[in-house]
Amino acid sequence: MTLLDVLTALVLLVGVVGVVVPLLPGTALVGLGVLGWAVLTGGATAWTVAAVAVALLLVGAVVKYVVPGRRLTAAGVPTRTLAWGGAAAVVGFFVVPVVGLVVGFVLGVYAAEHRRVGPRAAWPSTTAALRAVGLALLVELAAALAAVATWAVGVALT
Repeated sequence: MTLLDVLTALVLLVGVVGVVVPLLPGTALVGLGVLGWAVLTGGATAWTVAAVAVALLLVGAVVKYVVPGRRLTAAGVPTRTLAWGGAAAVVGFFVVPVVGLVVGFVLGVYAAEHRRVGPRAAWPSTTAALRAVGLALLVELAAALAAVATWAVGVALT
């Protein structure tokens, strides 16, 4: 393993953490890390690995929105509820750093659904939204890990 491989591994590790911790652009870091490695390594193998890794990340990005979106539609949760959750998450992040992001999202979704459907139906809608967001996170994480695994195979082959 070369110094380039070690530095790339660190960038990819930060990228994977960034998928889970929403303060960093995780998927972008993984993609740019693999592309940077391919540029500096050169050769058909490196570029094939980069193409496969980027394709995995792009497929993950599409699936990340399509599958949870269908679940939300099936549960009857409108997109504006998620927008309110996102806005409350940003406010929560600044009120209570890091933890406030999650707390703000949950409270924002619940408040929007409470207003839309009333107190009885607000919690089931909120849990449906939280499951969808969790599923999106898992899809993005799986795509990032698959891209990292592809890079690791590429390192072994070069």
